[in-house]
Amino acid sequence: MQDSRHDEDNHIQNLAGSEAIDKLQELADGICMFSTFSNSGPLPSRPMALQGVEDDGALYFFSAESSNKNKEIAADPSVQLFFCKEDASEYLSIFGKATISRDREKIEKYWNAFIKVWFQGGKDDPALTVIRIEPEDVHYWDTKNNRMVSFLKMAASLVTGKTMDDGVEGELKV
Repeated sequence: MQDSRHDEDNHIQNLAGSEAIDKLQELADGICMFSTFSNSGPLPSRPMALQGVEDDGALYFFSAESSNKNKEIAADPSVQLFFCKEDASEYLSIFGKATISRDREKIEKYWNAFIKVWFQGGKDDPALTVIRIEPEDVHYWDTKNNRMVSFLKMAASLVTGKTMDDGVEGELKV
């Protein structure tokens, strides 16, 4: 169900419920910049491979127990995730709370051969942990068309002097 907050050109589309979950699952894909918080200066960030997004909006990652990110999450569970699908001009920012576990069900569900590069002991590697992110604040930026159409509209805008922005952004209430 869409939120009633839309601007007159329909560039703001706040989504809630199943529509918000669908948009989150669509845009949260692949590698993201996973940022933790600390008092030691800049936001510690690193690329992380998303393992999956559940139907309740929770996001899952694998991580080594001894990693700095796990230590930072233990000190402050706040995290910020940034996803970018540059070729499609789609972006997603997620602020949420992280929990670390050894959830066997999620390990079984999201394990793949590529993960073994980091966890040579496989699914039973003692260093393997699961990070679950519960989104609290989610914002997205999207285009209604593919990158080429968006580029052509920008070029036409320069020639005609009319704004032809087909971007959409909004909050996702998950």
